[in-house]
Amino acid sequence: MFTTVWTASPQAPSEGFTPNWSREGFWRQSVRQVVRLSGAGERVRIRLSNAYGTSPVRVAGAGVEGRRVTFAGRPAVEMPARGEVVSDAVPLTVAAGQSLTVTLYFDAATGPATFHAQAFTTSHRGQGDLLADGSGEGFDAVSESWYFLSAVETDGGRRDGIALFGDSLTDGFGSTPGADRRWSDALARLTGRPVLNAGIGGNLLLNDSAWYGERGVGRFGRDVLGQAGVDTVVVLLGLNDIGFSETDEQPTYKPAPVVEAGELIAGYRELIRQAGDLRTVGATLLPFGGSDHWGEHAAVVSREVNEWIRGAGEFDAVVDLHRVMADPADPDRLHPAYDSGDHLHPDDKGYAVMAEAVTRVL
Repeated sequence: MFTTVWTASPQAPSEGFTPNWSREGFWRQSVRQVVRLSGAGERVRIRLSNAYGTSPVRVAGAGVEGRRVTFAGRPAVEMPARGEVVSDAVPLTVAAGQSLTVTLYFDAATGPATFHAQAFTTSHRGQGDLLADGSGEGFDAVSESWYFLSAVETDGGRRDGIALFGDSLTDGFGSTPGADRRWSDALARLTGRPVLNAGIGGNLLLNDSAWYGERGVGRFGRDVLGQAGVDTVVVLLGLNDIGFSETDEQPTYKPAPVVEAGELIAGYRELIRQAGDLRTVGATLLPFGGSDHWGEHAAVVSREVNEWIRGAGEFDAVVDLHRVMADPADPDRLHPAYDSGDHLHPDDKGYAVMAEAVTRVL
């Protein structure tokens, strides 16, 4: 029985993040990506997504930690347009917290690549088939995105996985790149359970975005319910729905739709409905006073939303991240000790505090 132990929520190809190779895709090139697992096992398989591809994509070869990967017994596979593929299991003993290297080779033009924009870790690209390149010397370009790789599963058999569903606060913006200091990483270390990061930077609960992914109520089934072994989901989403209406600088919304608290509450209720038997944990929105998302309307709506999350009793449990992360001198603002500098996203210390708070309600 397989359990998902790492995820990256797929996004449509975009020019909005630099550098990335999503628009140009790959041709006669290899891509090496390193991910951190949150569960153990003795067999590993990978999941590749072409969710936003308009034509099939041929993967000429794949490797995990230098071991060749097959798909239905074959070394190559074609990902269907708008579809995904799952590899055969590779005998490989892995531990929770271990880094895993996955290499993909494309011998034909892929076209624009389904990707996850903000990985906060380095991926590598090189010319030709580099599946056997153990030194890494053949890789001569880097990016901080993940391409086509959407999940890693192991045969650990765990059924107590935790999915974190959110935006850049879950994706890890503001954490130290390459250090695995997102709050999903900290939560996995604290709990010893598989923790899946289903965050997308800039994501909204109610509206699709060309840059920031499919709306939360639309992608929840794929990014949470579609993962093996999950029994709990923590929802921290909605701040961009509120904040993007306070600025005219967002490239996909000019002007942004003005969202009221009741609309967001309806969105949360839809997630709870979709979650079915999963345990749902509602997280209050973090303080964001002084950020580019803040304004008079945003202040009112965020307070109304947080009061509903705290008091409505519709989530199975609530973690009050707003109170945990607030500046004691001004509860509308992020605590200075946890602020990465933009008054919106925590730093490494702040993400660790968030993870500790969540452990108390699991």
